Order: sequence, then structure tokens, then C-alpha cells
Amino acid sequence: MPNQPAASNFPIPASNPPPQQAAQNQSRANAQAALPVPKAAELPPVDASGGSAPVDQSAPPPIKLALPLEAPGTIPAITSQGNSLPPTLKSEVGSDKTVPNTQSASVSALDYAVLSQRDLLIPVRGVSPVDLKDSFNELRGGTRRHNAIDIPAPRGTPVLAVDDGVVKKLFTSIPGGLTIYEFDGQQIYCYYYAHLDHYADGLMEGMLVRRGDILGYVGTTGDAPANTPHLHFEITKLGPDKHYWQGIDINPYPILNHAPPAQP
Repeated sequence: MPNQPAASNFPIPASNPPPQQAAQNQSRANAQAALPVPKAAELPPVDASGGSAPVDQSAPPPIKLALPLEAPGTIPAITSQGNSLPPTLKSEVGSDKTVPNTQSASVSALDYAVLSQRDLLIPVRGVSPVDLKDSFNELRGGTRRHNAIDIPAPRGTPVLAVDDGVVKKLFTSIPGGLTIYEFDGQQIYCYYYAHLDHYADGLMEGMLVRRGDILGYVGTTGDAPANTPHLHFEITKLGPDKHYWQGIDINPYPILNHAPPAQP
């Protein structure tokens, strides 16, 4: 068997790279050493998957809104202006008329002059001015002013339109019974007829009526005494909202007291 060379006790020197390769390696090392180490606060955000989330450096910073704090009770209450039910009648509790807002409308001597010049008709057939009684300021129920006049007549006597106008509302109330609201042609005044026994045939809301047309018939519906048929008649001046249930009361007596009687 040939003899094997004995193992050397000296380390085998590593082979050196060529000079050109060594220079390139040294250049890379120097470039990496020159890079700044990012601080913790400067590290890019990390998304849910562990990768770096992109940061839009052009996006503006978020805006913080400073909202004023209202003290308790300073927030204004919201009130409904919609189609609410008509409030309590100004002359008959439970009906569909209410105490008017005196700041939105007013009545003067001019209103009485205008209505007197219209030559309004007494609204009950066969009644003369001498038959009328001024009950406008009389109390009802001990505390309520009447704000109307009552015109007694036999049950079934025709009730006539006092003026040209339009039937604005047909309404049934506990105190007023069968009622009619007629607006004049200019929608300045409202004529109110109550305690009717029944309406005239074909009467409907929105119908144009002429002075002297039959609207209904005298009765005792509502809270009228059963043995005292009469017509409860009012005139009101409408406010800017033209609500049939609101208005300023006008005493019909001095206007109708000089009116021609309706023919029997």
C-alpha cells in the first residue's frame, strides 16, 4: 500500500478574492455604513398583514372641529306648523275656532264700514233688522263672551249666504253642531253659521255661492236648546294664514241692523 501524506498541523490559508472584487465589496460596505438608522418614531406604519402600509405624504392633516356646548335649556323647542287639529272655539268650547292672535290682524272702524257697504243679507229668511238682538258681548257659561248673534227662527227656516263667497269648510262640532264657514271673495272675512238642522242639497266645500243662496236650515244641533231653534252667526277677520278657525271677531249686529231683510 502506498504511503499517505501526513496531516498538516498548519491552517490552510483562505483564498483571497481578486483585487477588483475586493474593491467592489469594500465599496458596498462603506455605502451601507453611511445609511442612517431610522428611529422608532420614524418607522413606517405596519398594516394588518405585517407589511408596510403606504403613507400619503401629500394628504392634509385631519381637521378637528370645536363644537360649542349649549347650556341646558338653551336649545330652542321645535313646534309643529303642520296640519294640527283646530283648537278650541273662541265663542263655543269644543268647536273648531280659537282665540285669535291680535298681533297678526286687527279690526277697526274701517272694517265695519267696508262690511256695511257690502249690503250684507240677514242670513235667515224672513227676519227683519228689528228682529235682531245684539248678544255679541253677552257671557256664555259665565265667563265666555258670545262673540256672535243668535237669530231665532222656526226649525227648517232657510239659512242664506250673507255675501258672495266660497264654502271653505263644512264642520260638525259638539257645541256648534252642523256648521258652515264661508270666506268672502277677497278672503278677508269669514262668515260662520252654526246649529244647522241640515245642509242644503249639494252643498260642498269649495263651492262658490252667491248672496241669498240657501246654505242650510235652522236647527238645534250642537249645544243649542232643543226647544229654541236659532242660527248662531259670526263674522271674523282672517289672519295672514287664512285659517278658517282663527280670526278677529267682528260684531255682526251693527252691520246687519241696517241690512235689508231676506224675502220670505
